[in-house]
Amino acid sequence: MKDLIRFVRSQDAARILEIYAPYITDTVISFEYEVPTPEEFAARVEAISSRYPYLVYEREGKVLGYAYASAYNERVAYDYTVDLSVYVDAAFCGQNIGECLYAALLDILEKLGYYNVYACITAINQNSLNFHKRMGFEDAGTHKLAGFKHGRWLDVCWYSKRLKADTEAPQPLKPVSAFSNNDLLQPHETYKK
Repeated sequence: MKDLIRFVRSQDAARILEIYAPYITDTVISFEYEVPTPEEFAARVEAISSRYPYLVYEREGKVLGYAYASAYNERVAYDYTVDLSVYVDAAFCGQNIGECLYAALLDILEKLGYYNVYACITAINQNSLNFHKRMGFEDAGTHKLAGFKHGRWLDVCWYSKRLKADTEAPQPLKPVSAFSNNDLLQPHETYKK
């Protein structure tokens, strides 16, 4: 099997939405209620990937998972901090795809000049909480009863990771367009069992 991690392309949006839709309709992992239309989702992917790294994990030409960074907050002081998201096709969970995607995403974010990454996780999603701990994230606090989905109130946990140890004033961020697929770590280099 030939596995690779690469930057998203516009034609990936339909497959990514196919992976994401069950997380909306069948779980409380995503707090969205309605599956976006293909056009809405394609526009979302385009908007995010124009500013932040948006990666897909591909095996033999099929996208099995994806991960991306997005704005933590729109205020300028937060420019060096991002939120992360990762989703894997349910049929391929447990194959270290999420770990490989996150390792590559964290690597490219550090190269771009980011300092902090956050993940917002539904508190009952123990698999994701454990995953983030394995990836070096720390518990940054819980927001009680933050969301309501599928007939119940849900807590969310925030997890954080510092990418750079220094506390000096940061250098300007590099644009995501300055990097190519050749700059990405590939699965065999990113995560070892």
